[in-house]
Amino acid sequence: MATVKRSPNGKKWRVRWYDPEGNERAKDFDLKRDANRHAADMEASKARGTYIDPHDRTTVIEYARLWAASRPHNARTARKMASTLKNHIEGTPLGARRLAVVLPSEAQGWATGRSKVLAPKTLRVLVDTVSSIFRAAVRDRKIPSNPFLGLSLPEAHQERIVPLSVNQVRQLADAAPEYARAMVITQAGLGLRIGELMALRAEDLNFLKRTARVETQLPPGEKERDDPKTKLSKRTLPMPQFVVDALAAHMAAYPPLDDGSIFYNTRGNLWETSHLGKMFARWVKAAGLPEGTTSHDLRHHYASVLLYAGESVIAVAERLGHKNANLVLSTYGHLLPDSEERTRKALDVAWSDADQVRTSGSSKAV
Repeated sequence: MATVKRSPNGKKWRVRWYDPEGNERAKDFDLKRDANRHAADMEASKARGTYIDPHDRTTVIEYARLWAASRPHNARTARKMASTLKNHIEGTPLGARRLAVVLPSEAQGWATGRSKVLAPKTLRVLVDTVSSIFRAAVRDRKIPSNPFLGLSLPEAHQERIVPLSVNQVRQLADAAPEYARAMVITQAGLGLRIGELMALRAEDLNFLKRTARVETQLPPGEKERDDPKTKLSKRTLPMPQFVVDALAAHMAAYPPLDDGSIFYNTRGNLWETSHLGKMFARWVKAAGLPEGTTSHDLRHHYASVLLYAGESVIAVAERLGHKNANLVLSTYGHLLPDSEERTRKALDVAWSDADQVRTSGSSKAV
């Protein structure tokens, strides 16, 4: 039970209590009523199981690292998380703050500061990560509440995607050197992420069944294959005939490497993402395509063609390797064909059929 007595110098009121682990704690107050209130709070929080140690000196960056180490991250994600913590927490005043004393106003100030160096969409991902760290701290009873809830963040405007047409994709393929043309055609025809395209192997292709299997990816800056982005990224894709033809011709002219790699540079090595991006920019310029066009626009082309042809949003999400259809809707919703006329027709047909049944049936009272 907490006790309230005069401090040894007689000028303060000292509260003594034991924390849930049996350690004796003490804190001085100028007024006795404040000391009594604190004593009651300590006992009540222990009874409720919500006790927070006011003496905990753990800093934000220290706890963030413990949190990251406890997550089931693969090696690549762990490296990315370590970089995020170093650049955006340790490298800011927030990192050195005691976890238990961070105020909502400080959280808002940190987010506002990060907004000056990060795009709105990237900032939201970062804030979600930091908020997850503080949510874990609440569960660990390190802090009473999460100061990162309800922050005001810059609005993330989603630019409407204008997908490349078939003719534009053909122009891009024609602008690429011969050994790279099949890369353009394959990404446009299978909707692969650039890392998935670079990791494609001969064993992943089944020309008889006209399918391609996504099993690995080449992460940015890496030279070795790794698991795809998510579990759903491992998928089997139907290969259209133009992709079959392009790959068959490419592999005849440029046989796969010993490890089965289909696409490689003139030195016989897998492409480096940064170098490929510079090469792609040159092909875009030579093809006369809009400035800023990247290889990811070939993935957009793939999705837009499927949606316009009437494929369901769920099917397109599966083909792209997304976790759910929400991202497809938010990214490509404006590309869905106008369904107003289909709605009118469906209702007119239903009511017309019902009227026929009604007028052809017996009119006698039952």
